[in-house]
Amino acid sequence: MALTLDNYFAAGWRDQLHSCPACEWKGTARQMSMELHEDEAEFDCPVCENPILLVVHPSLAQVQAAAADGHPEAIEQLEILASVPRPD
Repeated sequence: MALTLDNYFAAGWRDQLHSCPACEWKGTARQMSMELHEDEAEFDCPVCENPILLVVHPSLAQVQAAAADGHPEAIEQLEILASVPRPD
């Protein structure tokens, strides 16, 4: 069963060590293959493709709160959103 992370902006989740329950591979999210889905990103074992980690995409409110707390990635995401042309 994959671990679900609801806080995308949690410190260090990309470097946390995980173990695959199917094949016992050990590694970080950075070493896993990633599949993007509408509501989450799925990180799979690079050996057996077993889902290990599900990271829920942040809401706009979560991005804004993280940016207000000084999280660099959240600030960058808000800047990207602000640069998108809006229909008049």
